[in-house]
Amino acid sequence: MPPTDGPALSALLGPAEVRDLATGLGLRPTKQLGQNFVIDANTVRRIVRAAHVGPGDVVLEVGPGLGSLTLGLLQAAGRVVAVEVDPVLADALPKTVAARAPSYARKLEVVQADALRVEALPPPPPTAVVANLPYNVAVPVLLHLLALFPTISTGLVMVQAEVADRLVAPPGSKVYGVPSVKIAWYAEARRAGAVGRTVFWPAPNVDSGLVALHRRDSPDTAASRKDVFVVVDAAFAQRRKTLRAALAGWAGSAARAEQALRSAGIDPQARGESLDVTQFARLAEHRPAPDLS
Repeated sequence: MPPTDGPALSALLGPAEVRDLATGLGLRPTKQLGQNFVIDANTVRRIVRAAHVGPGDVVLEVGPGLGSLTLGLLQAAGRVVAVEVDPVLADALPKTVAARAPSYARKLEVVQADALRVEALPPPPPTAVVANLPYNVAVPVLLHLLALFPTISTGLVMVQAEVADRLVAPPGSKVYGVPSVKIAWYAEARRAGAVGRTVFWPAPNVDSGLVALHRRDSPDTAASRKDVFVVVDAAFAQRRKTLRAALAGWAGSAARAEQALRSAGIDPQARGESLDVTQFARLAEHRPAPDLS
């Protein structure tokens, strides 16, 4: 297909273009890297619209792969910084953009790195994260980026449907857990739609979901984020137990856990799934001092 410039619909990748690019690179998608490439241009348009990014945004894209979503984002955003762990794909992406949408090439910066380990990006800092996240690392990647870049105010991520449900779950839900609470520390999360399996190549064995994120202030607390996340992890490590029992190790004993819970105004017989992020933060403030006797 001849090079295409500007916002023409043919600049986006379809099934044939994706397979041609993969063949040219000698690429076979691997489960290890969570490589399921979007082959449906309408899905790309839908994601870009739902992300609400504009010319003033610097979009951080994780795992751009062959560039399906990248090409759509470049048409809407002022700049796209794409973090790709695969060196072959990282090298190929600028060439794909230059061939298919040359006027947008200057807006793209590719960083060859593991998103879980990246500690800095070229300036200016990102204002949004939009990504088709690998299923096996979606939650830790998202938490890492939200912590690392407080300038990220919005996001739209495509993740496994089950993960999407957990990210947006409210307290009391059966799927409310560690991801739900930790995401709530940074942002309000809501479901922004479902995505079927047929828009990917190769097709995954699970359905996907879109999650929209809007940054909000973290709870007003004297406890650090680390301390809050420690008590969250402890509360859900044995989620069937009451907090009095589940937090015995965290507090030093069940009795000390009960004391901390009562001091924080929380029923010791409650379970972790009933607490919101603000209550966890308050509980972290009341962690007993180590018993050195």
